[in-house]
Amino acid sequence: MKKIGILFGQENTFPPAFVERVNSKKVPGITAEFVQLDKVIQGEACDYDVIIDRISQDVPFYRGFLKNAALTGTAVINNPFWWSADEKFFNNALATKIGVPVPKTVLLPSNQHPPDTNANSFRNLKYPLAWEEIFNYVGFPAYFKPFAGGGWKNVYKLNNSNEFFKAYNETGQLVMMLQEEVIFSEYFRCYCLDRKDVHIMQYDPKQPHHLRYVRNPKPIEKKLLDQINDIVLKINNALGYDFNTVELAVRDGIPYAIDFCNPAPDADVNSVGEENFNWIVEHAAQMAINRAKNHKEGQNNLTWGDFIKAFANNKQL
Repeated sequence: MKKIGILFGQENTFPPAFVERVNSKKVPGITAEFVQLDKVIQGEACDYDVIIDRISQDVPFYRGFLKNAALTGTAVINNPFWWSADEKFFNNALATKIGVPVPKTVLLPSNQHPPDTNANSFRNLKYPLAWEEIFNYVGFPAYFKPFAGGGWKNVYKLNNSNEFFKAYNETGQLVMMLQEEVIFSEYFRCYCLDRKDVHIMQYDPKQPHHLRYVRNPKPIEKKLLDQINDIVLKINNALGYDFNTVELAVRDGIPYAIDFCNPAPDADVNSVGEENFNWIVEHAAQMAINRAKNHKEGQNNLTWGDFIKAFANNKQL
């Protein structure tokens, strides 16, 4: 019997719907359940052929468990090794190399020294930084946000350098990035599953969280839909994410990838809405079933992105 597990935290709608959908398909030899875990022993396999990970970004113990499970053959979605290495600034840098438009973005050191460091730890940094060049490159208004954060935590909208320095002094030991604001005419959030299935949702990031998914979306011209679809697939194939969302802001007819490092994206029916929820449940279930069918005992069953594969072979993307 091939077993699919879902590892999750405070979610209440997606995990049970996912398990019910997999089991309702009654695929011979395949079953799904919530992951049950009572020990993690080095190099020993767990009971699951496939695990959907929805929580290890917040629980380091789970990330360690998933790496051990992957090492022993479990198909973990998303790849815990790549997820551990990835962050938003690198994603933006990679986008510039694969032809995806992104906002102008710079990386900045933390305002305060990390633990066990002092001024000597930063002797390779020039002081002061080239603030005028940085501000001229990015421009204002701009967004200031953690380079590896999520959930709109510690995000600032800034109108000038004075506001920047005030915000910078509030960020403590967070490594931040300053990013050009894209004034958009349309905005989209897109699910991408299995690096091939894309669901495009009209989205309004200016609304309260529970109102951001547009309930009565207006028609979108095919040319723009095709552009968005192509960008979403290009990003997720480069990164290797099997479960991710990509946010795009359209400026002057060009979709800019704003945020595309969301390997445990919102899938709560109360925020995404019934139609979007049904799509994600169905496609996640089918992806997990396919991965279980293709699972091979004792082998590497992880997904690796085109970037890593090209890098390993000393080739350009």
